[in-house]
Amino acid sequence: MSAKHFIIRGKVQGVFFRATTQEMAEALGLTGWVRNCSDGSVEVHVEGDEEQVQALYEWLQKGPDAARVDEVITEDAQAEGCDGFSVLNSHIVSS
Repeated sequence: MSAKHFIIRGKVQGVFFRATTQEMAEALGLTGWVRNCSDGSVEVHVEGDEEQVQALYEWLQKGPDAARVDEVITEDAQAEGCDGFSVLNSHIVSS
């Protein structure tokens, strides 16, 4: 079991990034969540088999067709015991 936290920067809001991330994560059998951040980034928490987490990471580096991904920051995370994969409300990022 692997748990990762990703911050994706670039043109990643208003391009269906959250919805397609949810679709991809569910197709890979992963749990977790995705949300927009007030700084224009997208934040993802994912839990599951390491190979599937890696597959999602590789997809996040490109995102949906309308997106432009400039950077994906990756951190190990604590498992939250998520049930399914959710799109959460936006998050205000403090500077």
